[in-house]
Amino acid sequence: MRFDESRRLREKAHRLIPGGAHTYAKGDDQYPEDAPGFIARGRGCHVWDVDGNEFIEYGAGLRAVTLGHGHPRVVEAAERAMRDGTNFVRPSRVELELAEKLLSLLPGAEMVKFGKNGSDATSAAVRLSRAYTGRDLVAICAEHAFFSIDDWFIGSTAMNAGIPEIVSSLTVKFHYNDLASLERLFAEHPGRIACVMMEAATWMEPTEGFLQQVIDLCHARGAVFVLDEMITGFRWHLGGAQAYYGIRPDLSTFGKALGNGFSVSALVGRREIMELGGLRDTRPRVFLLSLTHGAETHAMAAALAALQVYQEEDVVGSLRRTGEALRAGIGRASAELGLASHVQPIGHPANLVYTTRDGDGNPSQEFRTLFLQETIRRGLLMPSLVVNLAHGDEDVRRTIEGVGEALTVYRKALDTGVEKHLLGRSVKPVFRKFN
Repeated sequence: MRFDESRRLREKAHRLIPGGAHTYAKGDDQYPEDAPGFIARGRGCHVWDVDGNEFIEYGAGLRAVTLGHGHPRVVEAAERAMRDGTNFVRPSRVELELAEKLLSLLPGAEMVKFGKNGSDATSAAVRLSRAYTGRDLVAICAEHAFFSIDDWFIGSTAMNAGIPEIVSSLTVKFHYNDLASLERLFAEHPGRIACVMMEAATWMEPTEGFLQQVIDLCHARGAVFVLDEMITGFRWHLGGAQAYYGIRPDLSTFGKALGNGFSVSALVGRREIMELGGLRDTRPRVFLLSLTHGAETHAMAAALAALQVYQEEDVVGSLRRTGEALRAGIGRASAELGLASHVQPIGHPANLVYTTRDGDGNPSQEFRTLFLQETIRRGLLMPSLVVNLAHGDEDVRRTIEGVGEALTVYRKALDTGVEKHLLGRSVKPVFRKFN
């Protein structure tokens, strides 16, 4: 493959855009040097870069495109809405229609406020929780990678330049599947934790009863439980991870799959808490969410169409089956080369990631770079193994075949040294102190 146009555009992009991209996870430091730099178009689970190279893609807009790129029902719904105007001086009917549809799918959720991205929703949940409890601290799960671009979260990461320490100190961390670590936080900060925010699961499943124990602890200590469903929503279950695991969060946040790639997110929750941001409550008002573009009609229409597809088709089941087929096939290919402990698909079938370990069994950015490099050469763009509805049997077959070929290079690199097989520098984690 040639990436001449991508290289040309990359130089221009870094002159005009800090980092060369508007999302750090899409940046050049997340991919090998010999990689597509810019995507021109996508259809289903396939994308074409600006040099005309075609790839089977996994990841789909950071897990946002669950039905496939350019899904006709979603695109047509958005187009119809746009033809009648996208933004008005008063609310539009589609806002109410989407609110009714979403809340009907989520047991226990009584009100909803829409935003444009996940950070809108999670930061609103924090603000709401602080107002509701009169407390200042936020407890987040240390093993969960991302909650918001806003200071309350970014201040807790290694990439915290520009955020005052006093802000960073207001976010504290506990560990997943470790109730005692959360109990210690409540003991160390009595009467100060406003909310506990976490995902239900990532690549790791909750132990029996853990999620309900967290909720019970929050309520016993007077804190709000916030469930981040940006990834799990409409992948684990039509009613989200909360329905899948049988729990009732006080507040929960949705995005990504909600609009199948269109910019829309949602904060949903109990009326008693949500009404703090409304017009019918006597308590001090909370500036909850108020965005100029927060309820653009085309995004609302796209989300409504996506939810209808989720209801009418077995999207959740399809994602699970495809993910399980990938896990099994790649697992076999890895085991045949003696790499089962090095390259291993892990996580929920609808949200698979994979390990890339060195000869000592440690996670390795160098070997991740090599694996990305070799799969790209074989027409696979797979920073993860996150599937969408459009991935079919032939895509899975080609993926397993291409991964098997890439693993032969991985095997050689373990035996002879990874540096002999890498073309250029290694990828790096997003959250790091210096470039």
